[in-house]
Amino acid sequence: MKIRSALSALALVAGAGFGVIGTATGASAAPAPVSAAEFGTAATKITHAQATSRFSSSGITWSSSGGCSDRNVSTCTSFDQLNLATAQGAQILKSASGCALNITGGTETGHAGGTYSHWNGYKLDFGKSTCLNTYVTGTFTYIGQRGDGAAQYQSGSGNVYADEGNHWDVTYHNCGGC
Repeated sequence: MKIRSALSALALVAGAGFGVIGTATGASAAPAPVSAAEFGTAATKITHAQATSRFSSSGITWSSSGGCSDRNVSTCTSFDQLNLATAQGAQILKSASGCALNITGGTETGHAGGTYSHWNGYKLDFGKSTCLNTYVTGTFTYIGQRGDGAAQYQSGSGNVYADEGNHWDVTYHNCGGC
């Protein structure tokens, strides 16, 4: 176990300046994500304004099919009640990948439920691009298909990227090395 922990730590340090969010494809499986419950603390929540400030400062864009940010409207893209670690994870993805990122889904209603859901602040949807597709599939470990058939890739820190066809559905269990 100590060797695996040391290798995981080394993989994080070796990445793109921040302590990256990934391992090379084919690498051993990443350690299981650690939940807030295991630490006995709740995730730190941020407001829509705090999230958009972070995203803007990192060059991350966002869009909404409804042109709005109301958390209770499914056609909006909201970041109210987003986990701080999720926002930081997006910022690290932007920096590590060098890709343009556009967020198309946040904490608004209309997504699937569950503990690690959009509503609970653990997920963001990113529009697909050749740059992002190549980065995810070439950097992270393929871990099989989700129940709905979406191909999944796991970063070295345990975050999961699911290919949902026209976007990446990303579950941030942690910030990915911030």
